Amino acid sequence: MNKLFTISALVGLSACANGSFNSPFQNADPAVVAPVAVAAVTPDLSPSLGEAFAPPVRPTLDRTQTRPDFPPPPSATARTVEQFDTTTAEDRAAAIATPVSSGERRLGTTIASLGSPTDPGIWFKTPLVGEVTQGRVVYNGNSVAVELRPSGGVVGSGSQISLAAMRLIEAPLTGLPEVTVYAN
Repeated sequence: MNKLFTISALVGLSACANGSFNSPFQNADPAVVAPVAVAAVTPDLSPSLGEAFAPPVRPTLDRTQTRPDFPPPPSATARTVEQFDTTTAEDRAAAIATPVSSGERRLGTTIASLGSPTDPGIWFKTPLVGEVTQGRVVYNGNSVAVELRPSGGVVGSGSQISLAAMRLIEAPLTGLPEVTVYAN
């Protein structure tokens, strides 16, 4: 009796697995396929699939926000921090030595991440400003004059800081420092 029950259960389960048993929970139309969880698949974006599938190696610069006197973008072969930071020693010295303006106002604090290292200069993209203006960023007592750029985000959504500015305030490049932002 025990063997008969086991065999009956196995036959019934195999019918369910093969789809021959129509329950109210099964799809009656074989053309309609139920969604199945699929493991994450990385799409093939190789250039061999054509230009439409090849991602850009470097993002393009936003020339509407970059001052013409900013340093040139890094070369296409740049791989190190020094190669990506194209600011001159004079640019860096001027950014650190800029005196605090009497008309300066504190905009607030924000968490900053490293912005695109291919975008040259000493800048800070933040939702704390609505237009490009000059300002200053302070981290752990280190201050640097920056070009403040609107990020378009919501206040509190975080900011991005240029590679050169991050190096000047001595923040960890892979960190998320909390900085104080001032506008002139």
